[in-house]
Amino acid sequence: MRTGRIARKTHETDILVEVNLDGTGAYDVSTGIGFLDHMVEQFSRHSLIDITCHVKGDLHVDQHHTTEDSAIAIGQAIAQALGDKAGIGRYGEAHSAMDEALCRVALDISGRPWLVWKAAFTQERLGEMDTELFEHWFQSIAQAVGITLHIELLYGTNNHHICEGIYKGFARAMRQAVELDPRKGGAIPSTKGQLGG
Repeated sequence: MRTGRIARKTHETDILVEVNLDGTGAYDVSTGIGFLDHMVEQFSRHSLIDITCHVKGDLHVDQHHTTEDSAIAIGQAIAQALGDKAGIGRYGEAHSAMDEALCRVALDISGRPWLVWKAAFTQERLGEMDTELFEHWFQSIAQAVGITLHIELLYGTNNHHICEGIYKGFARAMRQAVELDPRKGGAIPSTKGQLGG
C-alpha cells in the first residue's frame, strides 16, 4: 500500500493528514471550513485516494493559513506515498461537467511544480469560504507534490458548480496519474531515470 502521513504544527495551524493512493475514496475531513471540507471530500471520492485531514487553524484571523496548510500537508503526504514515482501513469487529464459548467484539468506529476489557472468566480464567498483561496489551494498542492497543473474553466455561471467541477476534474486526473501501470514494470516514467530536478 502506498501511504503517506504528515503531522505539521505551526503557530498558525495544527494538521494531521494521512493518505492511501490505493484506496477506495474513503475520507475523514475536518478543516473548520465547511466548503473546503466538501471539496477535499470530492477530491478523495473521485480520485479514490483515501484522505484523513484534520486541521485546527487560526480561523479567528482568517481562512488563509488553514486553506494553504491543508493543501501543503495533503500534497506532502501524496508525495511521500508516491516515493520515487516508479510505475505510475504520471499524466492525467479530465473534462468535468457539472450542470452548466465545464472544466478542463490536465496535469503531469513531473517534479516541476507549476500552476496555470484560468478560472474566475463572480462571488466573493462560497458558504463561508473566500473564493480567492481556491487558486491558492491548488498552487500549494501543486508545489507540495511537484505537479505541473493546468486548470481551465471552459464555461459556466454557477460558482458552486464551477468550483466543484474543478475539484472533481483534478481528482479524476490525479487518479489516472498516480495509478500504477503494469506495462511499465516498475520503471520510473522518464527517459532521465528520475522525475524532478
